[in-house]
Amino acid sequence: MPVPDERPTTEAALWITQLLQQFPELSAELVPGRTTPAHRPAPSPPPADLAARLREEREEALLLQQRHGLVALGHSAAPLRLHISDALRDISDGVVELEEAVRDRLGLPRARRAPVPERLRRIASLLDGIAADPVLAAHVRDETRRMARRCARALGDTETVVRMPGRCPWCDSVSLRAFPDRGAVLCVNPACRCPEPDCGCHDDPAYRHTWDEGEWQRA
Repeated sequence: MPVPDERPTTEAALWITQLLQQFPELSAELVPGRTTPAHRPAPSPPPADLAARLREEREEALLLQQRHGLVALGHSAAPLRLHISDALRDISDGVVELEEAVRDRLGLPRARRAPVPERLRRIASLLDGIAADPVLAAHVRDETRRMARRCARALGDTETVVRMPGRCPWCDSVSLRAFPDRGAVLCVNPACRCPEPDCGCHDDPAYRHTWDEGEWQRA
Protein backbone atom coordinates (compact mmCIF):
# COMPACT_ATOMS: atom_id res chain seq x y z
CA MET A 1 0.00 0.00 0.00
CA PRO A 2 1.46 3.39 -0.97
CA VAL A 3 2.38 5.72 1.86
CA PRO A 4 0.23 8.90 1.85
CA ASP A 5 2.08 12.12 1.05
CA GLU A 6 1.55 14.17 4.19
CA ARG A 7 3.13 17.40 2.96
CA PRO A 8 -0.07 19.00 1.62
CA THR A 9 -1.89 18.34 4.90
CA THR A 10 1.12 19.51 6.93
CA GLU A 11 0.94 22.79 5.05
CA ALA A 12 -2.85 22.88 5.43
CA ALA A 13 -2.40 22.54 9.20
CA LEU A 14 -0.18 25.63 9.19
CA TRP A 15 -2.73 27.65 7.21
CA ILE A 16 -5.57 26.49 9.46
CA THR A 17 -3.57 27.58 12.52
CA GLN A 18 -3.06 31.01 10.94
CA LEU A 19 -6.78 31.31 10.18
CA LEU A 20 -7.70 30.34 13.73
CA GLN A 21 -5.44 33.10 15.03
CA GLN A 22 -6.54 35.84 12.63
CA PHE A 23 -10.20 35.21 11.83
CA PRO A 24 -11.42 36.54 15.22
CA GLU A 25 -9.42 39.71 14.54
CA LEU A 26 -11.18 40.05 11.20
CA SER A 27 -14.58 39.88 12.92
CA ALA A 28 -13.49 42.44 15.49
CA GLU A 29 -12.41 44.85 12.76
CA LEU A 30 -16.06 45.18 11.71
CA VAL A 31 -16.95 47.16 14.85
CA PRO A 32 -17.60 50.74 13.68
CA GLY A 33 -15.09 53.25 14.99
CA ARG A 34 -12.52 50.58 15.85
CA THR A 35 -9.00 51.87 15.36
CA THR A 36 -6.36 49.70 13.82
CA PRO A 37 -3.25 49.17 16.00
CA ALA A 38 -0.28 51.30 15.01
CA HIS A 39 1.82 48.28 14.10
CA ARG A 40 -0.72 47.19 11.49
CA PRO A 41 -1.46 49.84 8.84
CA ALA A 42 -5.01 49.46 7.56
CA PRO A 43 -5.34 49.03 3.80
CA SER A 44 -7.25 51.79 2.07
CA PRO A 45 -10.66 50.80 0.72
CA PRO A 46 -10.86 50.61 -3.05
CA PRO A 47 -11.60 53.96 -4.72
CA ALA A 48 -15.30 54.41 -5.40
CA ASP A 49 -18.02 56.99 -5.37
CA LEU A 50 -18.71 57.68 -1.68
CA ALA A 51 -22.51 57.39 -1.87
CA ALA A 52 -22.31 54.11 -3.78
CA ARG A 53 -19.73 52.75 -1.35
CA LEU A 54 -21.80 53.62 1.70
CA ARG A 55 -24.86 51.97 0.14
CA GLU A 56 -22.84 48.82 -0.58
CA GLU A 57 -21.48 48.77 2.95
CA ARG A 58 -24.95 49.08 4.45
CA GLU A 59 -26.03 46.12 2.31
CA GLU A 60 -22.97 44.18 3.47
CA ALA A 61 -23.80 44.98 7.10
CA LEU A 62 -27.35 43.68 6.66
CA LEU A 63 -26.06 40.53 4.95
CA LEU A 64 -23.58 39.86 7.75
CA GLN A 65 -26.31 40.35 10.35
CA GLN A 66 -28.58 37.87 8.58
CA ARG A 67 -25.97 35.24 7.74
CA HIS A 68 -23.36 35.46 10.48
CA GLY A 69 -25.08 37.11 13.43
CA LEU A 70 -22.80 40.14 13.29
CA VAL A 71 -24.64 43.34 14.20
CA ALA A 72 -23.32 46.86 14.09
CA LEU A 73 -23.55 48.36 17.58
CA GLY A 74 -26.11 51.15 17.01
CA HIS A 75 -26.06 53.97 14.50
CA SER A 76 -22.61 55.32 13.77
CA ALA A 77 -21.16 57.74 11.27
CA ALA A 78 -18.30 55.28 10.78
CA PRO A 79 -19.42 52.73 8.16
CA LEU A 80 -18.36 49.12 8.11
CA ARG A 81 -15.28 48.73 5.92
CA LEU A 82 -16.21 46.96 2.76
CA HIS A 83 -12.89 45.17 2.28
CA ILE A 84 -13.20 43.65 5.78
CA SER A 85 -16.82 42.54 5.44
CA ASP A 86 -16.14 41.13 1.97
CA ALA A 87 -13.18 39.11 3.26
CA LEU A 88 -15.21 37.88 6.23
CA ARG A 89 -18.02 36.69 3.97
CA ASP A 90 -15.62 35.02 1.51
CA ILE A 91 -13.73 33.16 4.24
CA SER A 92 -16.88 32.17 6.15
CA ASP A 93 -18.50 30.75 3.02
CA GLY A 94 -15.23 29.14 1.95
CA VAL A 95 -14.77 27.30 5.25
CA VAL A 96 -18.35 25.98 5.14
CA GLU A 97 -17.93 24.76 1.56
CA LEU A 98 -14.54 23.22 2.33
CA GLU A 99 -15.83 21.25 5.31
CA GLU A 100 -18.80 20.00 3.31
CA ALA A 101 -16.52 18.93 0.45
CA VAL A 102 -14.13 17.15 2.82
CA ARG A 103 -16.86 15.24 4.62
CA ASP A 104 -18.55 14.30 1.36
CA ARG A 105 -15.27 13.02 -0.12
CA LEU A 106 -14.51 11.01 3.03
CA GLY A 107 -18.03 9.55 3.13
CA LEU A 108 -18.91 11.26 6.41
CA PRO A 109 -22.35 12.61 7.32
CA ARG A 110 -22.99 16.30 6.92
CA ALA A 111 -21.67 18.29 9.86
CA ARG A 112 -23.87 20.37 12.12
CA ARG A 113 -23.80 24.12 11.76
CA ALA A 114 -21.04 25.83 13.75
CA PRO A 115 -18.96 29.01 13.87
CA VAL A 116 -15.99 29.26 11.51
CA PRO A 117 -13.30 28.50 14.16
CA GLU A 118 -15.07 25.29 15.19
CA ARG A 119 -15.41 24.23 11.55
CA LEU A 120 -11.69 24.86 11.04
CA ARG A 121 -10.84 22.71 14.05
CA ARG A 122 -13.08 19.93 12.69
CA ILE A 123 -11.29 20.07 9.34
CA ALA A 124 -7.95 19.92 11.16
CA SER A 125 -9.11 16.81 13.04
CA LEU A 126 -9.70 15.06 9.69
CA LEU A 127 -6.27 15.79 8.18
CA ASP A 128 -4.98 12.25 8.73
CA GLY A 129 -7.82 10.88 6.61
CA ILE A 130 -7.46 13.69 4.08
CA ALA A 131 -3.77 12.84 3.60
CA ALA A 132 -4.73 9.45 2.11
CA ASP A 133 -6.51 11.20 -0.79
CA PRO A 134 -3.95 13.24 -2.81
CA VAL A 135 -6.59 15.17 -4.75
CA LEU A 136 -8.49 16.12 -1.60
CA ALA A 137 -5.28 16.94 0.29
CA ALA A 138 -4.15 19.33 -2.45
CA HIS A 139 -7.57 20.98 -2.50
CA VAL A 140 -7.59 21.47 1.28
CA ARG A 141 -4.07 22.90 1.17
CA ASP A 142 -4.91 25.29 -1.67
CA GLU A 143 -8.17 26.51 -0.12
CA THR A 144 -6.80 27.01 3.39
CA ARG A 145 -3.79 28.85 1.93
CA ARG A 146 -6.05 31.09 -0.18
CA MET A 147 -8.29 31.96 2.78
CA ALA A 148 -5.39 32.56 5.18
CA ARG A 149 -3.77 34.93 2.69
CA ARG A 150 -7.08 36.73 2.11
CA CYS A 151 -7.50 37.17 5.85
CA ALA A 152 -3.95 38.47 6.30
CA ARG A 153 -4.31 40.92 3.41
CA ALA A 154 -7.57 42.29 4.81
CA LEU A 155 -5.92 42.84 8.19
CA GLY A 156 -2.92 44.52 6.58
CA ASP A 157 -0.50 42.02 8.11
CA THR A 158 2.94 41.52 6.66
CA GLU A 159 4.60 38.27 7.67
CA THR A 160 8.14 38.26 9.01
CA VAL A 161 10.53 36.76 6.47
CA VAL A 162 14.12 35.73 7.26
CA ARG A 163 16.67 35.01 4.54
CA MET A 164 18.26 31.60 5.01
CA PRO A 165 21.90 30.78 4.34
CA GLY A 166 22.81 28.21 1.72
CA ARG A 167 21.11 27.10 -1.45
CA CYS A 168 17.84 25.34 -2.18
CA PRO A 169 18.45 21.58 -2.49
CA TRP A 170 16.14 21.42 -5.52
CA CYS A 171 17.02 24.46 -7.68
CA ASP A 172 20.42 25.41 -6.18
CA SER A 173 19.46 29.08 -5.94
CA VAL A 174 19.96 31.33 -2.90
CA SER A 175 16.19 31.61 -2.53
CA LEU A 176 15.45 30.02 0.83
CA ARG A 177 13.36 32.05 3.25
CA ALA A 178 12.18 31.20 6.76
CA PHE A 179 8.70 32.23 7.91
CA PRO A 180 8.84 32.08 11.74
CA ASP A 181 5.11 32.72 12.20
CA ARG A 182 4.34 29.59 10.20
CA GLY A 183 7.32 27.58 11.40
CA ALA A 184 8.23 26.89 7.79
CA VAL A 185 11.02 27.26 5.24
CA LEU A 186 10.12 28.06 1.62
CA CYS A 187 12.01 28.30 -1.63
CA VAL A 188 10.78 31.55 -3.21
CA ASN A 189 12.28 30.88 -6.63
CA PRO A 190 9.21 30.65 -8.96
CA ALA A 191 11.13 28.30 -11.27
CA CYS A 192 11.92 25.80 -8.49
CA ARG A 193 10.58 22.27 -9.01
CA CYS A 194 11.20 19.40 -6.63
CA PRO A 195 11.55 15.78 -7.83
CA GLU A 196 8.23 14.68 -6.29
CA PRO A 197 5.62 14.53 -9.11
CA ASP A 198 2.68 15.05 -6.70
CA CYS A 199 4.07 18.23 -5.14
CA GLY A 200 2.06 21.39 -5.80
CA CYS A 201 5.12 23.17 -7.23
CA HIS A 202 4.53 21.31 -10.51
CA ASP A 203 0.98 22.47 -11.24
CA ASP A 204 0.36 25.66 -9.24
CA PRO A 205 2.27 28.81 -10.28
CA ALA A 206 1.62 30.36 -6.85
CA TYR A 207 2.92 27.33 -4.93
CA ARG A 208 6.37 27.27 -3.35
CA HIS A 209 8.01 24.13 -2.04
CA THR A 210 7.76 24.15 1.74
CA TRP A 211 9.51 22.40 4.58
CA ASP A 212 8.33 22.64 8.16
CA GLU A 213 11.03 23.51 10.68
CA GLY A 214 11.46 19.95 11.91
CA GLU A 215 11.75 18.56 8.38
CA TRP A 216 14.25 21.26 7.40
CA GLN A 217 16.44 20.57 10.43
CA ARG A 218 16.54 16.86 9.52
CA ALA A 219 17.36 17.59 5.86
